[in-house]
Amino acid sequence: MKNKIKTIELEVKDFYGDECLVDSVNSRGTGNGRAPKGFVKIYEVGDDGKKKLLGKHNLVVYQGRSWLNQRLMNANNPNVSSTKDEWINWFGLGNGGVLLADPLDPIPPTLTDTDLESRIMINATDSSAADYHIISSGYPEEGYYKIPFDVVEFLPDPLNDDMWLISKTTITVGVDDANDKQISEAGLFTSESDAGGWAGPFTMFARVTFPSIVKTIDRRLVFSWYLYV
Repeated sequence: MKNKIKTIELEVKDFYGDECLVDSVNSRGTGNGRAPKGFVKIYEVGDDGKKKLLGKHNLVVYQGRSWLNQRLMNANNPNVSSTKDEWINWFGLGNGGVLLADPLDPIPPTLTDTDLESRIMINATDSSAADYHIISSGYPEEGYYKIPFDVVEFLPDPLNDDMWLISKTTITVGVDDANDKQISEAGLFTSESDAGGWAGPFTMFARVTFPSIVKTIDRRLVFSWYLYV
């Protein structure tokens, strides 16, 4: 009998413009209400074809916004580590989005986050991946800790006269990736290269936390990350 593979699709949305000023982060005391507002929708497709929906906020962090400012002005800011030559091109996973005692209650990301709370090794051998580490360097497992995007698409925004203001990034965490891990956070990262094996540096642009998802070999995760400008 063939294994039945379940697909979990996660839609991650980041909002800019007037909507972003309605604070999702200010109510948590993490900002002044001017941070971009985001939302993640998580779908699981089972054998019966039905989807189970869960929604969570995500956040574009300070260092991601600082990098974006450099890109807009085409000038490096000597006060921060990221540069205008980077772009959003890598995806990472972690298991630090919840407390061990309560894996179904996510800890909201904060504007001062600079990385995932606890990174997960995604694949040990995939040469298209990046951020390779070994155990002796202080990492829990040897392998790649970031994977590339499947595709980036541009979409019309129905709230703004169908202007092309939305980008959609799709990332697949395949059946060979992050198995036996409890995933509860994800991030988008910038760097100066999208070449397989790239060692960094990387700058986290946005982070999302969600109730733990146990990744197994018969499961596939699909992240759809939307950016609104």
